[in-house]
Amino acid sequence: MSEPEAANSAEPPLAHSRMARLWLKELPYIIVLVLTILGVAYTSISHQPLIGYWEFLTLAMGAVCIGTGWFHTHGKEARFRMLWTQALHWLAFLVAMNIVVLSDVERLLTAPGTGLALLMLLALGTFVAGVHVSWQICVLGITMALAVPAIAWLTEYALFLVLIVVALAGIGMTFLWRQSDESGSKLPASGESHD
Repeated sequence: MSEPEAANSAEPPLAHSRMARLWLKELPYIIVLVLTILGVAYTSISHQPLIGYWEFLTLAMGAVCIGTGWFHTHGKEARFRMLWTQALHWLAFLVAMNIVVLSDVERLLTAPGTGLALLMLLALGTFVAGVHVSWQICVLGITMALAVPAIAWLTEYALFLVLIVVALAGIGMTFLWRQSDESGSKLPASGESHD
Protein backbone atom coordinates (compact mmCIF):
# COMPACT_ATOMS: atom_id res chain seq x y z
CA MET A 1 0.00 0.00 0.00
CA SER A 2 1.40 3.41 -0.91
CA GLU A 3 1.87 6.21 1.64
CA PRO A 4 -1.12 8.35 0.50
CA GLU A 5 -3.42 5.29 0.67
CA ALA A 6 -2.13 4.47 4.16
CA ALA A 7 -2.69 8.06 5.27
CA ASN A 8 -6.26 8.03 3.92
CA SER A 9 -7.05 4.76 5.66
CA ALA A 10 -5.72 6.16 8.98
CA GLU A 11 -7.87 9.34 8.89
CA PRO A 12 -11.27 7.86 9.74
CA PRO A 13 -10.24 6.47 13.16
CA LEU A 14 -8.69 9.86 14.00
CA ALA A 15 -11.85 11.63 12.84
CA HIS A 16 -13.97 9.22 14.90
CA SER A 17 -11.71 9.84 17.88
CA ARG A 18 -12.12 13.61 17.57
CA MET A 19 -15.88 13.25 17.20
CA ALA A 20 -16.02 10.94 20.23
CA ARG A 21 -14.01 13.41 22.31
CA LEU A 22 -16.30 16.25 21.20
CA TRP A 23 -19.40 14.24 22.18
CA LEU A 24 -17.88 13.29 25.53
CA LYS A 25 -16.95 16.92 26.17
CA GLU A 26 -20.48 18.12 25.35
CA LEU A 27 -22.26 15.16 26.99
CA PRO A 28 -22.88 16.81 30.40
CA TYR A 29 -24.51 19.83 28.73
CA ILE A 30 -26.62 17.58 26.52
CA ILE A 31 -27.75 15.49 29.51
CA VAL A 32 -28.75 18.58 31.50
CA LEU A 33 -30.55 20.03 28.48
CA VAL A 34 -32.45 16.77 27.89
CA LEU A 35 -33.37 16.57 31.59
CA THR A 36 -34.58 20.19 31.43
CA ILE A 37 -36.70 19.47 28.35
CA LEU A 38 -38.20 16.39 30.03
CA GLY A 39 -38.97 18.44 33.14
CA VAL A 40 -40.52 21.19 31.04
CA ALA A 41 -42.64 18.67 29.13
CA TYR A 42 -43.83 16.96 32.31
CA THR A 43 -44.56 20.29 34.01
CA SER A 44 -46.60 21.54 31.06
CA ILE A 45 -48.59 18.29 30.80
CA SER A 46 -49.15 17.47 34.48
CA HIS A 47 -49.41 21.02 35.87
CA GLN A 48 -47.28 19.88 38.84
CA PRO A 49 -44.29 21.91 40.08
CA LEU A 50 -41.83 18.93 40.33
CA ILE A 51 -40.00 20.54 43.24
CA GLY A 52 -37.63 17.64 43.89
CA TYR A 53 -36.84 17.28 40.20
CA TRP A 54 -35.75 20.92 39.83
CA GLU A 55 -33.70 20.65 43.03
CA PHE A 56 -31.97 17.52 41.67
CA LEU A 57 -31.35 19.30 38.38
CA THR A 58 -29.86 22.24 40.31
CA LEU A 59 -27.41 19.90 42.05
CA ALA A 60 -26.60 18.23 38.71
CA MET A 61 -26.02 21.63 37.10
CA GLY A 62 -23.76 22.57 40.01
CA ALA A 63 -21.73 19.40 39.43
CA VAL A 64 -21.47 20.18 35.71
CA CYS A 65 -20.31 23.72 36.48
CA ILE A 66 -17.70 22.49 38.96
CA GLY A 67 -16.47 19.87 36.50
CA THR A 68 -16.26 22.39 33.68
CA GLY A 69 -14.62 25.00 35.90
CA TRP A 70 -12.08 22.43 37.08
CA PHE A 71 -10.80 21.95 33.53
CA HIS A 72 -10.81 25.68 32.73
CA THR A 73 -9.07 26.69 35.96
CA HIS A 74 -5.36 26.11 36.57
CA GLY A 75 -3.58 26.10 39.88
CA LYS A 76 -4.55 24.63 43.21
CA GLU A 77 -5.65 27.94 44.77
CA ALA A 78 -7.73 28.98 41.74
CA ARG A 79 -9.45 25.60 41.63
CA PHE A 80 -10.19 25.71 45.36
CA ARG A 81 -11.69 29.18 44.98
CA MET A 82 -13.77 28.09 41.97
CA LEU A 83 -15.01 25.05 43.89
CA TRP A 84 -16.19 27.11 46.89
CA THR A 85 -17.60 29.88 44.71
CA GLN A 86 -19.69 27.40 42.71
CA ALA A 87 -20.78 25.51 45.83
CA LEU A 88 -21.98 28.74 47.49
CA HIS A 89 -23.58 29.91 44.26
CA TRP A 90 -25.66 26.74 43.87
CA LEU A 91 -26.45 26.56 47.58
CA ALA A 92 -27.89 30.09 47.33
CA PHE A 93 -30.11 29.04 44.44
CA LEU A 94 -31.26 25.93 46.30
CA VAL A 95 -32.22 28.14 49.26
CA ALA A 96 -34.09 30.50 46.89
CA MET A 97 -35.95 27.55 45.39
CA ASN A 98 -36.94 26.31 48.83
CA ILE A 99 -38.18 29.79 49.74
CA VAL A 100 -40.46 29.68 46.69
CA VAL A 101 -41.95 26.38 47.83
CA LEU A 102 -42.55 27.45 51.44
CA SER A 103 -46.23 26.98 52.19
CA ASP A 104 -46.90 30.71 52.66
CA VAL A 105 -45.20 31.63 49.39
CA GLU A 106 -46.46 28.65 47.42
CA ARG A 107 -50.08 29.54 48.22
CA LEU A 108 -49.60 32.70 46.16
CA LEU A 109 -48.62 30.68 43.08
CA THR A 110 -50.43 28.02 41.12
CA ALA A 111 -48.72 24.62 40.73
CA PRO A 112 -47.59 25.43 37.16
CA GLY A 113 -46.50 28.90 38.35
CA THR A 114 -44.35 27.32 41.06
CA GLY A 115 -42.75 25.01 38.49
CA LEU A 116 -42.04 27.92 36.18
CA ALA A 117 -40.55 29.97 39.02
CA LEU A 118 -38.25 27.07 39.94
CA LEU A 119 -37.21 26.61 36.32
CA MET A 120 -36.53 30.34 36.00
CA LEU A 121 -34.35 30.27 39.12
CA LEU A 122 -32.46 27.29 37.69
CA ALA A 123 -32.02 29.10 34.38
CA LEU A 124 -30.77 32.25 36.11
CA GLY A 125 -28.38 30.25 38.28
CA THR A 126 -27.07 28.40 35.22
CA PHE A 127 -26.52 31.60 33.25
CA VAL A 128 -24.75 33.40 36.10
CA ALA A 129 -22.56 30.33 36.79
CA GLY A 130 -21.74 30.22 33.09
CA VAL A 131 -20.52 33.81 33.18
CA HIS A 132 -17.86 32.67 35.62
CA VAL A 133 -17.15 29.23 34.18
CA SER A 134 -17.89 28.69 30.47
CA TRP A 135 -19.88 30.13 27.58
CA GLN A 136 -21.54 26.73 26.99
CA ILE A 137 -23.15 26.96 30.41
CA CYS A 138 -24.36 30.49 29.59
CA VAL A 139 -26.03 29.13 26.44
CA LEU A 140 -27.60 26.34 28.48
CA GLY A 141 -28.97 28.94 30.93
CA ILE A 142 -30.45 30.99 28.09
CA THR A 143 -32.05 27.86 26.64
CA MET A 144 -33.57 27.03 30.02
CA ALA A 145 -34.87 30.58 30.36
CA LEU A 146 -36.49 30.36 26.92
CA ALA A 147 -38.31 27.23 28.09
CA VAL A 148 -40.32 29.30 30.59
CA PRO A 149 -42.28 31.32 27.99
CA ALA A 150 -42.42 28.21 25.80
CA ILE A 151 -44.28 26.34 28.57
CA ALA A 152 -46.63 29.27 29.07
CA TRP A 153 -47.28 29.47 25.31
CA LEU A 154 -47.81 25.71 24.97
CA THR A 155 -50.17 25.70 27.95
CA GLU A 156 -52.22 28.55 26.50
CA TYR A 157 -52.31 27.26 22.93
CA ALA A 158 -52.26 23.48 23.51
CA LEU A 159 -55.87 22.97 22.40
CA PHE A 160 -55.28 25.11 19.32
CA LEU A 161 -52.15 23.10 18.43
CA VAL A 162 -54.02 19.81 18.90
CA LEU A 163 -56.80 21.04 16.61
CA ILE A 164 -54.25 22.01 13.95
CA VAL A 165 -52.57 18.60 14.15
CA VAL A 166 -55.95 16.83 13.94
CA ALA A 167 -56.99 18.99 10.96
CA LEU A 168 -53.71 18.32 9.14
CA ALA A 169 -54.01 14.60 9.84
CA GLY A 170 -57.58 14.64 8.52
CA ILE A 171 -56.56 16.47 5.36
CA GLY A 172 -53.64 14.09 4.85
CA MET A 173 -55.86 11.04 5.33
CA THR A 174 -58.41 12.45 2.88
CA PHE A 175 -55.74 12.90 0.20
CA LEU A 176 -54.34 9.41 0.84
CA TRP A 177 -57.82 7.89 0.74
CA ARG A 178 -58.68 9.72 -2.49
CA GLN A 179 -55.34 8.74 -4.05
CA SER A 180 -55.86 5.09 -3.13
CA ASP A 181 -59.42 5.20 -4.59
CA GLU A 182 -58.11 6.72 -7.83
CA SER A 183 -55.31 4.17 -8.15
CA GLY A 184 -57.80 1.38 -7.38
CA SER A 185 -60.24 2.58 -10.06
CA LYS A 186 -57.48 2.72 -12.69
CA LEU A 187 -56.67 -0.95 -12.26
CA PRO A 188 -58.27 -3.11 -14.97
CA ALA A 189 -61.06 -5.46 -13.94
CA SER A 190 -60.11 -9.13 -13.67
CA GLY A 191 -62.00 -10.08 -16.88
CA GLU A 192 -60.56 -7.30 -19.06
CA SER A 193 -57.66 -7.98 -21.34
CA HIS A 194 -54.45 -5.95 -21.32
CA ASP A 195 -53.63 -4.27 -24.67
